[in-house]
Amino acid sequence: MAADTPPETTPRAATATAAPAAPGGTTAATGTVVAAGTAGTAGTAAPSGNGTPTAPAPAGALKADAIGFLDALAIGLNATSPAYSLAAVIGPLVALVGVHAPGVMLASFVPMLLIASAFHFLNRADPDCGTTFSWVTRALGPTAGWMGGWAIAMTGVLVVGSLADVAVGFGLLAVGADGLAGNSLVREALTVVLILLMSWLCVRGTEVSARFQNVLVLLQVLCLVVFAAVAVYRVYAGTGSLAAVRPAAGWLDPFGAGGPALTGGLLLGVFAYWGWESAVNLTEETKDPANAPGRAGIWSTVVLLATYVAVAFAVVAYAGTAYLAGRADAEEDVFAALAREVLGGWDWILLLAVATSALASTQTTIIPASRTALSMARRRALPAGFAHIDARRGTPSTGTWWVTATATVWYVVIHRISENALADSLTALSLLIAFYYALTGIACAVWYRRRLMRGPGPFLLLGAGPLVGSALLIWLLVESVADMADPGNASSATAWFGVGAPLVIALFLAGAGVVLMLLRRAASGAFWRERPGVAPEAP
Repeated sequence: MAADTPPETTPRAATATAAPAAPGGTTAATGTVVAAGTAGTAGTAAPSGNGTPTAPAPAGALKADAIGFLDALAIGLNATSPAYSLAAVIGPLVALVGVHAPGVMLASFVPMLLIASAFHFLNRADPDCGTTFSWVTRALGPTAGWMGGWAIAMTGVLVVGSLADVAVGFGLLAVGADGLAGNSLVREALTVVLILLMSWLCVRGTEVSARFQNVLVLLQVLCLVVFAAVAVYRVYAGTGSLAAVRPAAGWLDPFGAGGPALTGGLLLGVFAYWGWESAVNLTEETKDPANAPGRAGIWSTVVLLATYVAVAFAVVAYAGTAYLAGRADAEEDVFAALAREVLGGWDWILLLAVATSALASTQTTIIPASRTALSMARRRALPAGFAHIDARRGTPSTGTWWVTATATVWYVVIHRISENALADSLTALSLLIAFYYALTGIACAVWYRRRLMRGPGPFLLLGAGPLVGSALLIWLLVESVADMADPGNASSATAWFGVGAPLVIALFLAGAGVVLMLLRRAASGAFWRERPGVAPEAP
């Protein structure tokens, strides 16, 4: 069977059983996912040992066919927050690799594309909104699956507050309210309000969220294109206000700055690409769930590649390496300075791009965490209450508000410690990203292991590609841990327990995940009776 032929999907509706109605007339889900477009019907659970759940699944499902391919693509793009990600990484990236920043963005695309391919093929076999959690459980077992799901949930907790804070800050700058943007208490209050508003939109319905995201992605990309075009025009016209340098093809060589610099640059690049899988988390709510979400994830990375390389060329050419490297610690604020340099009185265009980028990502980052919690609860890896689905809107309301509450508390506590602590919290994100992406790539090769020798297509797309992507991410994970161990590399530049704050945050979250997993297993061991399986051999 060719690798691009849809693998057999699990008939989840046939394994569904009724569950007691939850408050409000909806049904609480506690077993395996009901396939998009199907209603839960009475049945029996699938036997253990084949990678399918042992616990019975209830009736009820997310709203099927709520969005299409283009909607999923917009959500995947917005979840990466392109303008904000560029603003956050371009200064530190140039400080590491100089003019080779576009090449490093190109190199960072490679592991992302390989892992996106793994997401695509695993989703065809199991269109589950829990993505990594469900797939890793089926291929590698419940413990690995639980930790993968926990990592996804915690990325939402870590980043939602930071994104909302950036959206508020750049939004205020865009309308000329610089004084309010510099007021910490005002920004904190507005950030909390924004988080609650974005969560409310998520609960209101996936269609509403998709329409909102479509507008934001168009606005964001348009603003970035205008900025990049003006910057390049001024470089060639000789009217730039900084130490401009004309672009060269050699900038696409990621190895030009040397090995250690490349490693650090790739870590930043992986962060910039992260988030595209939000499209796949909506698989049960997307038309053609076995194919469209995975294709949207892959195309998201391709569109991001073009955007990142083009804007990186424009920024480095206009500003020069000395200007950007000198503002590496300013992170996203470098775009506020560049906006004035490039666009003058029209600087609000770029400020608006970053604000809409962070605003869109605030909403879309809630999606993976809430859907993963839903999937975990259906499999009884979490309490059944997390799987509550709003009967009228078909959205995971309880899981969404839990993620919102946790992320809000985390933001307020860390923000009160310091602005630098908030940046350290965001830095810790890269460890969780590399962890669950690598797990997914490994799970793809393990799940399809019987098909790898069926030809070069299956071997490369189902096995070698995902494993190479995972190996690259594991390498980056190890390098990142070593880097974060040095307190001098943290934004706060202070030691927590003798090491850098980002590493402490990441280890704390990992330890908390292990403890909660053990507590859940003691309370209800049904999920841990599942056994890993393997995809059937292709006919």
